[in-house]
Amino acid sequence: MNVLQAMFFPPEQPGGVSSMVPYIQERFMKLGWEMELFSLPKRVRGKGQGEVMFHTFDHTKFAGNRIVDKYMQTYRDYAWWTALRIKKKYDIIHAHHPIAALVMKQLFPETPLIVTIHSSYERELVLNGKIMEGGPEHRFLAAIYRELEQRADRLLTVSESFRSYLGQYVERPQDIGVIPNGFDEKRFKPIAHDNAVPQLITVCRLVPAKGLDILLHACADLKRRGHAFVLHIIGDGPIREELETLAKELGLYDDIIFYGYMLHPEEFMPFFDIFVLPSRAEAFGSVFAEAALCWLALVGSNVGGIAEQIDDGVNGLLVPPEDPVELATALEKVVSDPQYRYNLARDAWNKAKKDYSLRRVITQLKKEYCAYKPVESEEPTT
Repeated sequence: MNVLQAMFFPPEQPGGVSSMVPYIQERFMKLGWEMELFSLPKRVRGKGQGEVMFHTFDHTKFAGNRIVDKYMQTYRDYAWWTALRIKKKYDIIHAHHPIAALVMKQLFPETPLIVTIHSSYERELVLNGKIMEGGPEHRFLAAIYRELEQRADRLLTVSESFRSYLGQYVERPQDIGVIPNGFDEKRFKPIAHDNAVPQLITVCRLVPAKGLDILLHACADLKRRGHAFVLHIIGDGPIREELETLAKELGLYDDIIFYGYMLHPEEFMPFFDIFVLPSRAEAFGSVFAEAALCWLALVGSNVGGIAEQIDDGVNGLLVPPEDPVELATALEKVVSDPQYRYNLARDAWNKAKKDYSLRRVITQLKKEYCAYKPVESEEPTT
């Protein structure tokens, strides 16, 4: 079979889907499948001029809204680039972004389309304070899910929690399949080490949705309780300066290192002890599985896909979102007891190897793809 993996971000972009799909391609090609990757280059902006028509709602009533207009222009750009670059037919198109999915179905209506919805752009914008819940931008972006449901041949997502979230916007949530992300174990190499001072690490985009303000307040509380630690923050984003200022105000200047963007943080993580990220929402939270495969103890907020990865007190600790005191208490447990955090990290590693292996993803995707396997014509009889 010949499969096109249609992404939005290029494969070199860090993050769950962009970093995972090339490994999916590699595994399928070893099995003898044909598979290609496609994405929109950053240089392609403002090129598309074509007409856009949605089947389930009238997008033109949102025209004039900055965020909606940008989204629609990106759709046109993706369509322009796709029409320019793709000249062959595929047996299946597997899209990993709503724009990629809808463009592919517009241009190749006869090709079976599978869509994996990895995250919610509208919820991220609400949590980051960019749009109002229930406002025009929110209504527009939420309406895209119903459009995907009608146009795609198969909808998938990455967690039971996120399927429940999508259920409020589609007619048949029970028809949405769940395939959690998977990771190539060879990328992750746990390293035996003995840090005299516990080393905490978080890896994320520096935006309000990730709850790093909560983390800094929790670390200030942890320090007041008399515990030594170092917090390493890998990632960049619009609130970096704000977080650095907050760290100084909380007296954490000597306890935190801001690294900025890093392409392969999994090469760095094994040297640390505890991974912590108190996100306000996560569809899956790939970085938790990655940290587990690096043999780190996990501490996260009890939201979305994080709660499906962590069994509280068994392979990590869950805390309520927006609660720096509870987060400080959880961190205190793992900072003060090396054996306890070792046990959590061991069980996290075991669970991640079992539940989030790339082999499992390949098996599940192969089943999905084979459901649309083209019927080969029979040899003529004589």
